[in-house]
Amino acid sequence: MCNAKGTNEIESGWYVESSEEEENGVGDADEFNNFIPFGFNFSTEISEDHNFEMGDLKVVIPESVLKKRKREEEWALAKKQELEATKKKNAENRKLIFNRAKLYTKEYEEQEKELIRLKREAKLKGGFYVDPEAKLLFIIRIRGINAMHPKTRKILQLLRLRQIFNGVFLKVNKATMNMLHRVEPYVTFGYPNLKSVRELIYKRGYGKLNKQRVALTDNSIVEQALGKYGIICTEDLIHEIMTVGPHFKQANNFLWPFKLKAPLGGLKKKRNHYVEGGDAGNRENYLNELIRRMN
Repeated sequence: MCNAKGTNEIESGWYVESSEEEENGVGDADEFNNFIPFGFNFSTEISEDHNFEMGDLKVVIPESVLKKRKREEEWALAKKQELEATKKKNAENRKLIFNRAKLYTKEYEEQEKELIRLKREAKLKGGFYVDPEAKLLFIIRIRGINAMHPKTRKILQLLRLRQIFNGVFLKVNKATMNMLHRVEPYVTFGYPNLKSVRELIYKRGYGKLNKQRVALTDNSIVEQALGKYGIICTEDLIHEIMTVGPHFKQANNFLWPFKLKAPLGGLKKKRNHYVEGGDAGNRENYLNELIRRMN
């Protein structure tokens, strides 16, 4: 501070004034003699909104700092409101998803009971119950590209079967059956049951979101892609695929082709048709056994 009586010293931008009375502990408490900012003009009028008081001293806060504070407060408030809205929506969705899953389970059980009833009824009458024609197919590619006709290769590309042991769901109609007839030596297909569809989607299910392959780890991924069609969870997706619902095309397109492993125990002879003891072609309900070995 001061080295001698009555001397002035400028230190770090502050003007310090000392006197004999101050050194002896005597001075006027109302005088601004200690720690006065150098060059400070007391006659300048400063708005009280942009200042804070330090004793009797007012310090100006830069306008940019005030704007930044206000902006950050607005962001924090918006983030908090968004988080609360998301929590509320998730709580409502959980209840809805649970109720839908219960309805689907009840529907599947009723279908199974009805099938058993019809079979028993046919047996009592001395006849046989013939299952209705399947609406859903699952196709697995089992052969490579060697010596393949260009049209056959193009059909496999349209079916999204670009690699060996890739699998896709397909709706049964005249067009798809004609395509399958052309590529029959290179694929095997059949009618998947509920257990197969559920295991495939839960274990090896990936979705297409923004043209990216995304694992189905959360219902929000399904809702983001298919929410506009009323499909908000994985159970909705399974139900739409299994029943070949009105939005089957969108749901199936959302699912990335399944990348299955080589079948446990291997294939028999993939150059021959299934009815000849090989592997290619239609194996109907026996496809489910192959899916178990490849999933």
